[in-house]
Amino acid sequence: MRKVSTKISLFILIGIIISACNAEKRVPDGKQLLASNQIIVNGKKINDEDVHNQLYQKPNGTFLGYRLRLNLYNLANLNPDSTYQAKFTNHPGKYERKAKWLSAKQVDRLGKSFWYHGIHDFLKKTGEAPVIIDSVKTQKSVSRLQYYYFNNGFFDVKVNSQHDTIRPKRGKIKYEITTNEPYILDSIKATISSVALDSLYQKTKEDALIKSGDQYKTVDFSDEKNRLSAYFRNHGAYYFQPTSIVFDIDTIGKKHKADVNVNIGNYSYQDKDSTKTEPFKLYKISSVDIYTDYAPNTSKQNITDSVSYQNFNLYSREKLKYKPHAITDAIFITKGTSFADYKTVLTSRYLTNLKIFNPPSIQYEVDKKDTLNNSLIAKIYLTPRKKYSFQASFDLTHSNIQDIGISFSPSLTIRNIFNGAETLEISTRANLGSSKDLANPNNQFFNVSEYGLNFKLNFPRIFLPFSTEKIIPKSMIPSTQISVGYATQKNIGLDKENFTGIFSYNWNPKRNNTARFDLFNIQFVRNLNSQNYFNVYGSSYNALNEIGQLYNTNPDYFNSNNNLIIESGTSGFTKDVLNGTINVPQSSYNDVKSIEERRVRLTENDFILATNFTFSKTTKTDLADNNFYLFKTKIESAGSLLSLISNLSNQKLNSNGHHEFFNLEYSEYIKTEFDFIKHWDLSKEKILAVRSFFGIAIPFGNSDYIPFSRSYFSGGSNDNRAWQPYSLGPGRTGATNDFNEANMKIALSAEFRFKILGDLKGAFFADAGNIWNVFDNVTDEKATFKNFSSLKDIALGSGFGLRYDLNFFVVRFDFGFKTYNPAEETGKKWFRDYNFGHSVLNFGINYPF
Repeated sequence: MRKVSTKISLFILIGIIISACNAEKRVPDGKQLLASNQIIVNGKKINDEDVHNQLYQKPNGTFLGYRLRLNLYNLANLNPDSTYQAKFTNHPGKYERKAKWLSAKQVDRLGKSFWYHGIHDFLKKTGEAPVIIDSVKTQKSVSRLQYYYFNNGFFDVKVNSQHDTIRPKRGKIKYEITTNEPYILDSIKATISSVALDSLYQKTKEDALIKSGDQYKTVDFSDEKNRLSAYFRNHGAYYFQPTSIVFDIDTIGKKHKADVNVNIGNYSYQDKDSTKTEPFKLYKISSVDIYTDYAPNTSKQNITDSVSYQNFNLYSREKLKYKPHAITDAIFITKGTSFADYKTVLTSRYLTNLKIFNPPSIQYEVDKKDTLNNSLIAKIYLTPRKKYSFQASFDLTHSNIQDIGISFSPSLTIRNIFNGAETLEISTRANLGSSKDLANPNNQFFNVSEYGLNFKLNFPRIFLPFSTEKIIPKSMIPSTQISVGYATQKNIGLDKENFTGIFSYNWNPKRNNTARFDLFNIQFVRNLNSQNYFNVYGSSYNALNEIGQLYNTNPDYFNSNNNLIIESGTSGFTKDVLNGTINVPQSSYNDVKSIEERRVRLTENDFILATNFTFSKTTKTDLADNNFYLFKTKIESAGSLLSLISNLSNQKLNSNGHHEFFNLEYSEYIKTEFDFIKHWDLSKEKILAVRSFFGIAIPFGNSDYIPFSRSYFSGGSNDNRAWQPYSLGPGRTGATNDFNEANMKIALSAEFRFKILGDLKGAFFADAGNIWNVFDNVTDEKATFKNFSSLKDIALGSGFGLRYDLNFFVVRFDFGFKTYNPAEETGKKWFRDYNFGHSVLNFGINYPF
């Protein structure tokens, strides 16, 4: 019976879909659905998006050639209220019968329920109404096309439209455009009434965006108007506006040529009931007045304290709470210089970046003391933010280690802590998580925990005993950050304590460029439960146990199940093999040695003293920009300073042949990374995104390998999505360890993103890459990068994803399939696990790159 009902439900569902697939279902009689638009320019069909965007009507959108949103709309009942009422009108007495066991109020409310009403509202909102051909909108499209080509220099353009019928309720529109010859700019002259502006114009006319010989384009004239206006206002012309520029274009007596005259008249202003004009003036700043605790809702400020500092005047309603230089360092408007818009913008940006004031109000007024009336007083109004502010966040998280985590992060911010516009942030975090990949002998759901405390002090300047203005001017908005942190992790097997300290400088060399220099980046990782190593890294234990069962001669190392005892049996057997007490074949000896080297590396305490420099550049202008690139590079050096001190002080080496710092072997390496992301906007909400990454860390001097915290892994929701985190590589080893990492990484990804319907979006992707060991103590040929021939070990994953845009973040599900697996045997590398049974489902927040 269950099978029969399933089949009936399936047939009903198919019937509903088929009925909805009638695209013309909602097309009224005598009307036609717009099937397509065709634009023919000078006899050739074009698909230029800019031209097609001029049309008032476009066909219903498709998904893979299917009108999904139109058919969803057709499934909806456009009048659910009438349909619900008709049930009772057509069946007298039905309303009364229902009201007896539901009540009349509940029966009426039922008509507004999701099943009767809400589902149809959802289908109408998610779907798309049929686009009906409208002759009025067609004519508007013709006018818009004429206007578009006219603005691109085709003054003699001709546009016609033709309505063709495909079938009774379906048609298409053809637009035929004859552009004729474009107009070319000929002579370009300027008539400027103000002598001061004319002098400025002569200095900048070589940079003009309209030049003789260029094809006429309206946008070039608009850009040139804005360029000139910005130039004049950045050189003292306070009252100048773009509307003061008029372009006179003369085509009389010219054959497809146009003469241009840049006409800039005098300044026109209203004086009582009359309009007056006078030549534009270039203004200088006569005074800079700063109100440090301005109250915007009070007309009387009641100034009680003031100070003059380096030609700045600072005023306060109460006792001045700031060291004068802390504020004046952020002011780019200075006494005696010309008025300039860009200085106003820089000042506003810098003051806002201090994070102790709300965005400032900067105003100018003519200095009445100047008899020539060409001086301005700059008035800067600052409204302080609260000295103390408390924030807290509660998050559900997903990471490469945790399947699910619950975190709570409260923080306290103290502003202007030393009266120099410094900010101190004290933050704590508590995290409980669950991971099925970690040792969990008690079978607890929350088997991961982390607690941390962090202090972060920010100075809005380069904190050095000498001036850096010539190297890093204040226009780059420099800052110094000192942070100290402590975190402890429990119940994840080894358990760790992590101490960090950073002293860094940050600045912006150019707009959308950032630079960071960590003078000191200190990390000390202390393992609290290293004896639990083989409980956590099960693959290492299994490999060692298998050898032990074959060659061990000491029964004390084994339990009743003939398995090595953790920790006494594993350590005893390893020691006996390596010192020759137990004789094993050379291959097994090498395996035991490799297992022990990995255990030592992952359980010993790490001390890292590094210096690094990070630079990034992007062309992204805002969140809606989908046509940009991002480049980021980093170089890091660790341990060199400590080695220099050790060598100068003739410090003795330890038993391992390494130097120590406070009885700890420190890490020494050099590391560099390159990350490049590029997005192309392909129109109609289609985006192609690519990413390439290369990173390498080379140990030397005091180290034979890279610390785990500084190594690379592959796989996961933001990497190669066909593999789980840490489950790819190194090389073609087949991820034999539990947490596979190495010191070199290559990653390449490409993703095609598209809209499905509403806020639901999809993507097809391909991820390539792997990790390798290079220049360290790993000798396994499968794991090491030898030369370019090792590139054949690059793994390839591909798949598709679904994303839902919630505006403030994107929820992402990606299905990854192993397309090329270098760990497989020859002949089985391609498409071996290309099925849903072996796919990897990745959950992520926001896009992977």
